[in-house]
Formats: sequence, structure tokens, C-alpha cells
Amino acid sequence: MEIIYRAFARPDDAFFVDACEKYAQKIPHYIKFKYEIIDALKNTKSLSVEQQKQKEGEKILKSIRPGDYVILLDENGKTYTSPQFATFIQKQMNASLKKIVFISGGPYGFSKDVYATANGKISLSKMTFSHQMVQVFFLEQIYRAMTILKGEPYHH
Repeated sequence: MEIIYRAFARPDDAFFVDACEKYAQKIPHYIKFKYEIIDALKNTKSLSVEQQKQKEGEKILKSIRPGDYVILLDENGKTYTSPQFATFIQKQMNASLKKIVFISGGPYGFSKDVYATANGKISLSKMTFSHQMVQVFFLEQIYRAMTILKGEPYHH
């Protein structure tokens, strides 16, 4: 199985870029993995929230391939503890999925079309975080899940 994490907009702070790269480089030790950035929209001030979500949705939908099992990072998604998330990943591996694609969207969430395409949603927390933090947190959780599945001591 391959895990792909697609994030909308690259972090612009060196601290977050370094943290994302740190975890993105560790994960392939455990599983085939890609960390991909979907370029942010430009000149969005003239767009309504719905128009922005629609345009972002078009970019996201273009990145999805047939056979991708798509999970959105969404505030209304299911929450997991780290061990539960590791179990979720293991179940997907056991189901012989070729690819699981996690996607974090833009600042206003996802378009209706993206929600309709997704296989599921997960939430990192009931709290709201910046997109830069979400990328670091989620990459770290993928790494943590892999170490849990391998019985390594990182989780403790």
C-alpha cells in the first residue's frame, strides 16, 4: 500500500517547512509514501467563499486518480487516538488498498464535489489549527502510526 498526503498550500514559515520535511523523510522507512502540495489559489480576494471552495475543489479533484481511497482531513470527521489511527491504517493495509490519499484542504474546507468523492473524513481535533500546523501534526501522526504498528518505542 502507498500513503499519499496532499496538502493545500506549502507552509511559508521555515519552522513548519523543516518539521514537515523531517517527518516526510522518516515515513518511507515504513511504507511507500508521498507528501504532495496542491498549489494555493492566487488573487482570492475577489472570490466569495463558495467560489474559492469550488476552485480549490477543482484542483483537488484533478489530483485524485481512479482507485484512490480518499480521506479528507475535516473538522467534522471522525477523531482517533494515535493507537486507533494506527489500527485504521492497518485495516486499510489489510484490505489490500493500493493507495490511501489523505487531503487537507484550503481555509474554508472542501467543495461539495470533493466531499461527494471522498471515502471518509477524519479530524485531528475539535480545536482549529493553522494549515501549517495541520501539515506538521498529520505527518507526525502518520509517522507515529507506523512506529506503533512496528512496535517501536516512539509512541511512549
